Amino acid sequence: MYVGTQVAPRNVSDLEVWAQLGVNNICADPFEEDKDGNYNSINPHKWTSEILEKHIELLDKKGLTLDMVQIPLSSRPLEESGSPNIMLGKSPERDREIESIQNILSLCSKVGIPAVKYNMNIIGIPRSEQERGRGGSLNSTFRWEKIDKNADPGIAGILDVDTNWERIDYFLEKIVPVAEEFKVRLACHPHDPYTPDGYKGVTRVLGTVDGLKKFISLHESPYHGLNFCQGTVSEMLDDPGKEIFEVIRYFGERKKIFNVHFRNILGKKLDFMEVFPDEGSIDMIEALKTYKEVGYEYMLMPDHVPSISGVNNSGVAFAYCYGYITAGLQSIGHHRNVPWVRKS
Repeated sequence: MYVGTQVAPRNVSDLEVWAQLGVNNICADPFEEDKDGNYNSINPHKWTSEILEKHIELLDKKGLTLDMVQIPLSSRPLEESGSPNIMLGKSPERDREIESIQNILSLCSKVGIPAVKYNMNIIGIPRSEQERGRGGSLNSTFRWEKIDKNADPGIAGILDVDTNWERIDYFLEKIVPVAEEFKVRLACHPHDPYTPDGYKGVTRVLGTVDGLKKFISLHESPYHGLNFCQGTVSEMLDDPGKEIFEVIRYFGERKKIFNVHFRNILGKKLDFMEVFPDEGSIDMIEALKTYKEVGYEYMLMPDHVPSISGVNNSGVAFAYCYGYITAGLQSIGHHRNVPWVRKS
């Protein structure tokens, strides 16, 4: 296992900084450069092998390896999704979206991209108001007592549990065999955060550990697993500081963890703040030891960070997390290709 990132690069400097920080493995979709040198992502439904090959070549020149890309099923609400009809269950539109994703898997295999990540989201990532954290940082929170319990459903309307599972199963039935054929790992992100049944008309079936266990059992395959967001899974638990390690073991021992969002929270289910890795409810070094114990072998990356002061505040906050992960791996004696201690 090794440090990675999924931050969308803003320009060439971001690529250079990651290489300089030793973050050599990334998840990043292809982009176009505008006249000012800024990067703008290319719609995944429009990817070609030439676009992906050019992307990989650019990253390689900067000392970066493309471990993963995001297929057009994001964490955004369905209203903003690149493939809304899959979770709306609307045919034949969903079949066209699935066919496009099947083609993306074929392209990834052709150019050597080993994994993709995705979400089966409907209502996005609900949060309450930001709160002040360490040193006055602004931190994302979810306080159920502050949430509007009567918020209107989105475009999916009121969706019962069985229908939700049917739509997920329909997608997996058509996608998992293609992933197997092309040997591309499918890493699905849990629903962030857990919400009580019926919130915004939806029961978030991938918002519980039991739901994730059911998910990986559907169309079982070594290419069907999780983008294991440790922060999100911690948000499902009553006592995450004690419970998270057994959850890591459950999915890790079954080789169902294909990527890790290495994030800490302060709090528990329905009442938490997102924090830096060294100040939350989870012993993150113990978590690293657990990933090592189960033989996890892919990227560890921050997904969200508190908003801090200063210039390039997001880049600085993420850099802190990259350094924390790197130091944590050294502290547990984890092997890496570049020696931790060099003579010259």
